[in-house]
Amino acid sequence: MQNFKKYLLLSIASLAFVSCSSDSDNPVANNVTLEFNNTFKNTAIVLGNAASTSATANTSAAGQVHHFSELKYVISNIRLVKDNGVEVPYNVNDLDKGAAVIDQAKTASLSYVLSNVPAATYKQIKFGLGIKQEQNTLDQVRFPNFYAAAGANDTAMMWEWGSGYRFTKIEGFYDTDHKAMSIHTGSTVEGTAPNYTQGVNAYRDVTLNLTTNAVVGSATPKIKIKADFDKLLSGKTNTITLSTGTGMNDNATPNVHTAAQMVKFVDNLGGNGSSDVTGMFSVTSVEN
Repeated sequence: MQNFKKYLLLSIASLAFVSCSSDSDNPVANNVTLEFNNTFKNTAIVLGNAASTSATANTSAAGQVHHFSELKYVISNIRLVKDNGVEVPYNVNDLDKGAAVIDQAKTASLSYVLSNVPAATYKQIKFGLGIKQEQNTLDQVRFPNFYAAAGANDTAMMWEWGSGYRFTKIEGFYDTDHKAMSIHTGSTVEGTAPNYTQGVNAYRDVTLNLTTNAVVGSATPKIKIKADFDKLLSGKTNTITLSTGTGMNDNATPNVHTAAQMVKFVDNLGGNGSSDVTGMFSVTSVEN
């Protein structure tokens, strides 16, 4: 009887050990890192002022040389898609936990960690370039962290007139005489406060296939995403020639270009939502 009790206790202990070991080897959730690489074609972007000799220069399809001094954009509404097609949203209704400003001048911002992603095998990632209409208000009470990050002096991802956020902010220079280039995108409003209505919706939903499935569980995958800013002027939808002035077709500065001109940049960067759902983005690798 004593031997039987001894064997029974050993069996229970073994089962408990196997159970604990199995739980630790196969967690129910883990982290996923999104790593953004901003490029001109395949060359990483280096920022610089008008006279910079180290800034990465690019030549558009229309033959215009240009480089950037500032490069920022907002991602939000992140969803991972399982291999069976089921979407798993990541804090899609909380800008504090599920949105970020990607800033080429801040290396830390180029890696964004999704925490506690349910264990599964994922084949796609979806996210918004910008902020969807129902969240695009400067709400310091609901989302104080994102509000503070977007409104910081060195970020300035809010419109001065205060109705919503900038979705992309690009400053730089173009042509051989280094004319100023200032391209800001974001949804517009019509009417007067407090009775604004939606104008142009500049939010774009991006869908990217992963190069190989991301397996979340014991592994913490890293998804590397390239944002190719060659598409700014030489996109799948529009080929843009920059011009500075006060005409309806001038587009190089935000205080003069029209919503119609802005949408051309938006469709190039984020896709037009129909024939192009990737815009400038692509997944270059997945590290499990």
